[in-house]
Amino acid sequence: MKINRFIIDNALHTLTIEFSADADITNAQLSVEYLRISSPVSSVKKPNTGQHIISHKKSVALLTIENVAKHGYRFIFDDGHSAIYSVQYLKTLVIEQESRWQQYLNELKTSGHSRDTMIDIKQL
Repeated sequence: MKINRFIIDNALHTLTIEFSADADITNAQLSVEYLRISSPVSSVKKPNTGQHIISHKKSVALLTIENVAKHGYRFIFDDGHSAIYSVQYLKTLVIEQESRWQQYLNELKTSGHSRDTMIDIKQL
């Protein structure tokens, strides 16, 4: 299985993934927020491990995607975060999108955090 093309739509905050014809998934659309909160980086921990929950990512944008040879693709977000997503992990995110998203929403509610972007105050 391989990925033929990515289509980033930062106006809608989505990423469309076009998988090869031999894959059991052909096209999938994921929110950039979902991709960001589902980062495979090991430093991103869930609340049950005693670490912080990722929040305030509703308006995060995906700046670019870089091919990282056999390892997958590096996603670079506008909040300074980047991570390498393997093709298999992206497939898992597509298949488990509904349950993972609901779990995230439940964790946010339990922790009292929000999806909304924090206010960025700048001195004029």
